[in-house]
Amino acid sequence: MRGGKLSMAGAVLLLAAALPGSSIICSASDQSISTPPITAPPGEKPANSGLYVKVQLNNQVKLSKLKPGDILDGSLARDVYSSDRELFAAGSRVRLTVDHMEKRKRIPNDHWPGVIKLFTPRHENYPVFKTATVTGANGDSPLQVSVISISRLREVQAQAKKKGSGPQAGNVEVSSSNPAQGSQKTVAPTIILEALGETQPPSSSSAEGAASNTPDLSGMEMLPAGTNCKILLLQDVSASKSKPGDVVQARFLEPVVVNSRVVLPAGTLVEGKVVKKTPPRWASRAGSIALTFTGLMLPGGNLMPISASLTGAELDRRSHTRIDPEGQLHGERPGKAWMAINIGVAAGVAKEADDSFQLIFEAIVSTATDASTAGTARIIATCATGIYLITRHGRDVVVPRFTEMNIALDRPLSVTKAVAAAPAAVGHGN
Repeated sequence: MRGGKLSMAGAVLLLAAALPGSSIICSASDQSISTPPITAPPGEKPANSGLYVKVQLNNQVKLSKLKPGDILDGSLARDVYSSDRELFAAGSRVRLTVDHMEKRKRIPNDHWPGVIKLFTPRHENYPVFKTATVTGANGDSPLQVSVISISRLREVQAQAKKKGSGPQAGNVEVSSSNPAQGSQKTVAPTIILEALGETQPPSSSSAEGAASNTPDLSGMEMLPAGTNCKILLLQDVSASKSKPGDVVQARFLEPVVVNSRVVLPAGTLVEGKVVKKTPPRWASRAGSIALTFTGLMLPGGNLMPISASLTGAELDRRSHTRIDPEGQLHGERPGKAWMAINIGVAAGVAKEADDSFQLIFEAIVSTATDASTAGTARIIATCATGIYLITRHGRDVVVPRFTEMNIALDRPLSVTKAVAAAPAAVGHGN
């Protein structure tokens, strides 16, 4: 008995000694997670640590009918970069194996009016891929991947400005691995994947290429106004939910090269904000939203103010969004199908209002007949139809997370060693 009491007392002492240690460990863990100047949206994992892999399937597939073990073949729709180094070239063969199926929430879009969305399932079956095999110049390379989105995409470019106002990018080049899409129709879906990292070291030739293309900040490099950059949006943006002043974050998908030297590597973080927005309004008036990009995080980790505007975006094929010459996104006017659905629903509302009024009035007034209440019922039905049509909101502008965008510098940008080594107190924007 005495030995049991001693062992119990020892256990209590050990537990008391372990509690402070555990609390210190938690505290250290909390302190180690410091918030950088540009971070991922709250509640979402950082998107600037993995590789962005865009796969165009070879054949049209009914994704919801896939089964575990099914194999999908495709090719890379754009080059895959890690910082300033190209890992896989566009066109490389990709093989995906379905691990399992799961239900995911549908990505919102502006294709159908709100009445249709009420009857649309909120979730859909999604294939889950855990591994992908990329066949490149050095053979097969397995990658651990996770699915970001599966959709059919199309390019939306800003409307042309007046003659003589086009950008002059000089000898600045940005890799253009995304094939031109002359047609609005996409034969097969595009799968966006996030790879956790490289599974094999680069070859000697790629290492030499990386050494020659390392960011050179030893002298001044000038990026002229109009320099185009391909970025990846890191959060959702919409005209109905975003507010003026909201921070917008993105990263470079491709390096910016000046005179065969990488000035801004892929993965460079960009910060912007919502300048103004107009939510969808009554009478089927569409919404709009304007973005501007004001900050750039240099390889040294310091922020540098820039001024850049949106010139293009890759949106869902069914999206009805356009970009004006100033870079503002607008929802298009309702089409024939949109108006036909709303008019059909309005006719149903009028019929129900007419019949309901006659039934209620005849139940209250015993001497009332269909002939005596028909005129009043029609007036009420007409008013109900008008109210329904007027209160219909127009198309929303929805730009989901991981949307590819094109931006252009509004004014020249000089990158120097002094700026790169500037203290972290460099402010955002202007």
